[in-house]
Amino acid sequence: MRARRWTAGLLATVAAVALAGCTSQSQEKACATTSDGVIECAPDERSAPPKISGDLLTGGGYDVSQARGQVVVVNFWGSWCAPCRAEADDLEATYQATKGSGVTFLGINIQDSRDKALAFEEGRVTYPSLFDPPSRLALALDIPPNTIPATVVLDREGRVAVVIRAAVKQEGLQPIVERIAAERSSSGSR
Repeated sequence: MRARRWTAGLLATVAAVALAGCTSQSQEKACATTSDGVIECAPDERSAPPKISGDLLTGGGYDVSQARGQVVVVNFWGSWCAPCRAEADDLEATYQATKGSGVTFLGINIQDSRDKALAFEEGRVTYPSLFDPPSRLALALDIPPNTIPATVVLDREGRVAVVIRAAVKQEGLQPIVERIAAERSSSGSR
C-alpha cells in the first residue's frame, strides 16, 4: 500500500513538472530562442512580473518587487550541482561589472540544506540568495528543478526578459544584462 502511495505521489509530481514545462513552452514560442538556447522576449512580449519572495539564506526576508526600477538577474542553484559551482565566478564577475548600472543579482537555492547552501556561497558570491528547498519558486517560474542551473533576467518593470537554462559564462551573460539594463521602461524612465 505504501509503495502505491509513493508511486502515485511520484506520478503526480512528474505530471506537475510536465505541465509546468508545457506552460514554459508557450512562453518560449512567443519569444525568440537563440541557437544556444537563450530565450529572449521583446518588451512587448513580456508577461506580468512574477512573484518572487521568501526567506534569505542568511536570515530575513526578501521580495523582488522591492527591486523595481532595477534589472534583477535571478539564478537558480544548488550546492550539489557541478555546473552551478562552475558558473559561480562568472555570475559574481557579471554582478560586480553591472551593479553600477542599476543591476542586482539574486540567487535562489533549491533542494539543499541551509548549512550546505551557506558553505557553497561563502567566498563565491556576494549577492543574496533565497532559501527554497522545495523548489516552489523554480516551479512557479517554469524552471523544473532538474534543469538547474538556470538564470532569469527581469527587466526594470520586473517582467521576465531572458531565460537561460544552462550554466552561464560572463562573456555570454554580461552583454545580455547590459542590453536589458539599457532599455527604457514603458514609463519612460531608465
